[in-house]
Amino acid sequence: MLLYSRDAAADREFFRDVLGFRYVDAGDGWMIFAMSPAEAGIHPLGETASHESGGHAGQPLMGAVLYLMCDDLAAFVASLKGKNVECSSIETAPWGVTTTIALPSGSRIGIYQPRHPTALDLK
Repeated sequence: MLLYSRDAAADREFFRDVLGFRYVDAGDGWMIFAMSPAEAGIHPLGETASHESGGHAGQPLMGAVLYLMCDDLAAFVASLKGKNVECSSIETAPWGVTTTIALPSGSRIGIYQPRHPTALDLK
């Protein structure tokens, strides 16, 4: 996964210092973060949504939206507030309970507690 940022250094520090992600230093300030187990859902593009990245080698790439999953959204939001991180209002949907946070660059990512079966324990 690659995230493109208007302020990569600040967003890297946020992932390291605020979210507590482990990382290796690849040199020159490039932090490569370890990710927890992940899932991928494939959603249809709607008339109002267009998630396509700039591409690679002249080819457009499928775009993505990043949501970090947690077991207890209320507790996670409380821990973020303790670090002076503001969250959007918490919304409940059939698939989970969700909020968003702003990264230092101004981009936003989602955080949610799933209410659906997850694929995390598949072998």
